[in-house]
Order: sequence, then structure tokens, then C-alpha cells
Amino acid sequence: MNKYEMMFIVKTTIDEEAVKATAENLKSVITSMKGEITDSKELGNKKIAYPIKKEITGYYFVVNFNASNEAVAELDRKARIDENVIRHMIIRLDEE
Repeated sequence: MNKYEMMFIVKTTIDEEAVKATAENLKSVITSMKGEITDSKELGNKKIAYPIKKEITGYYFVVNFNASNEAVAELDRKARIDENVIRHMIIRLDEE
């Protein structure tokens, strides 16, 4: 398993429960595929540098996790098709 970090932005035009549910759905993809979440941070509502899909603010999340390549591919797929996720990025962290 490799170490990864995922940052994603959720729409703020939906209610707060839907924001939390979207974040939990993405985290559950990691754990359901035998991955391990090592750290999770909610960075809160922030202004986006430029409008994305007519959104000017977003709710930011950062998740550090250990997972297989298959889990990362599934996580990327789920984040892409979720309408509430404005942007996401998954990076592999170097071994220290």
C-alpha cells in the first residue's frame, strides 16, 4: 500500500448535511477497499480563486490515507461522477 493525499472541494450551495455525506461517501470508498485513513481535515468554507461550474466558494477537505492502486482508481472515479464535488486531486506522497 502506498501513501496518498486527496484534496477535494464540495459545493456550498447544498445543505450542510449533504456536504458531510459527500465527504463520508468518499472516505468510505477508501475503507471499503481495505485502505486506511491516517488523517482527515475539514478546512471549511473558502473562496475559490476562479469560478468553477458557476461556484465561487467551496467547502475544502484534505484526507491522508494508505491504499492500493485499485482503491485510488475507484476513489478517483467516484469523485469524478459525484455532482457535489467541484474539484479533486489525489497525489502520491513520497516515502520518507
